[in-house]
Amino acid sequence: MPIQKLGHVWARVASALRRRFVRDRSPEQGHRDNNRRYFSGLHEQERMLADGPRMAFYHAAIERHIRPGDRVIDLGTGTGILAAFASRRGAARVHALDHSPILKLARTLAAANRLERVEFVSGHSSTFTLPAPVDVILHEQMGDFLFDEAMIPNVCDLRDRLLKPGGRILPACFEFFCEPVQLDSRRHVPFIWNLNVKGYDFSELERHRPQETNYYHLCGNDGALVDHFLGEPSPALAFDLHTVNEASLPRDLRFQRRVTRPGRIDGLAVYFRTTVDADLQLSSAPHDPGRAPHWGYRILRTEPADYATGDVIDISLTAGRWHDVESWRWSHALAPASAGETGHT
Repeated sequence: MPIQKLGHVWARVASALRRRFVRDRSPEQGHRDNNRRYFSGLHEQERMLADGPRMAFYHAAIERHIRPGDRVIDLGTGTGILAAFASRRGAARVHALDHSPILKLARTLAAANRLERVEFVSGHSSTFTLPAPVDVILHEQMGDFLFDEAMIPNVCDLRDRLLKPGGRILPACFEFFCEPVQLDSRRHVPFIWNLNVKGYDFSELERHRPQETNYYHLCGNDGALVDHFLGEPSPALAFDLHTVNEASLPRDLRFQRRVTRPGRIDGLAVYFRTTVDADLQLSSAPHDPGRAPHWGYRILRTEPADYATGDVIDISLTAGRWHDVESWRWSHALAPASAGETGHT
């Protein structure tokens, strides 16, 4: 067989094997592979380390709540910065876990900084074991959607297997927000089928709506993308990692927002807040002046609708699995009583 033709054959075989590998991977394995690649890049590590509110929050939490002599698991250690904080606070031993190649650089940094009492462990946390439980689980497993880095299954697995009774998780208390918003008119990009560009009508494309879920997500790091919230923000869900588990989280959220600032709904802003002490919080909220900037809040895009002051918006969010954002579905509608009062349909 000619060499050129043989090369084409091997290319087809390799392509078929890649397709089979992708098809046979579980969603969890796919997430782990993506996570490993994403956090191995120096740019992502730079963004996290340069995030002043993030680093101040974790440094303060560790200074306050890790005691000399504590044994600690640092889940997803990255460059090892949180493990370093814990060690310098006096932890007797820090088990710094990561399944990304970034761990090689973490070991290099630890040696250069003469870091003591830190054991770097390569591999996924689900395979990590110890002969005795630890005092503290330290983590930064929050994603832009809060749940999308598998925080709850990963932390709760370690909690149930390796945290001693009365042990601490840092951070543990979370609030999840899903708020109706109007976006800045200069930067808002409608669905293509809602556009009419100087008389050229795109409405025909509504019959060709994309099926890819990512099309319906927007990521924002600049709070100015959101012009205003239509109502007063309130957590749609709150939980404590000391007690929660995946099965106990509701899969269907149904809640309402009374409109206090009228306008057009362009989507639902998804963000989080975590609290360690009353005076120690970290937020990814769009308009929070102290927001942690390396997290992007997310906009779940919706069909536009105009709401007036006093209207009540019914909002629903359903998650097949919270850490799989591809399984999320959402909607909004004017509440029936409000529709009767205002004449909206």
